[in-house]
Amino acid sequence: MPNSIREQILQAVMGLLLPVAAAEGALLLRSPTTGIPREQSPSLLVFPESDAITQRSNDRVERQLVVRVVALARETGTEAPEGVADQLLVAAHAALFTNANLGGLCLGIKELDCEWDVEDADATAALIPARYQITYRTLAFDLASQG
Repeated sequence: MPNSIREQILQAVMGLLLPVAAAEGALLLRSPTTGIPREQSPSLLVFPESDAITQRSNDRVERQLVVRVVALARETGTEAPEGVADQLLVAAHAALFTNANLGGLCLGIKELDCEWDVEDADATAALIPARYQITYRTLAFDLASQG
């Protein structure tokens, strides 16, 4: 059985971000359920947040998938974590918008918002989460078929 369009979109996002993470010396993780240890920093994290139906037209359903992309960096002694996390998010953002319809899987990507969070844990950590809305269509009776 084929994956849903939603899962195909998430896999496409991960595929776009993998070379970005590698180029920036970061680890790419999808929906980690535990804290990220210092050794896995910097990291780029991808979390699907919600998927809402916005329109129904006959047998077509328009949906909006919200994805949170988090750039995480810790103090290394040579660079401030905020700068490293920002650089990582800038590269991730650019990668997402170079293929804003994800190879035809979606109608488009829209940036929603961004936050900053700096914590003094075992080493100063900077997290910059940015949220993106991805609009796509499916058939009402089949989540794996584009509408």
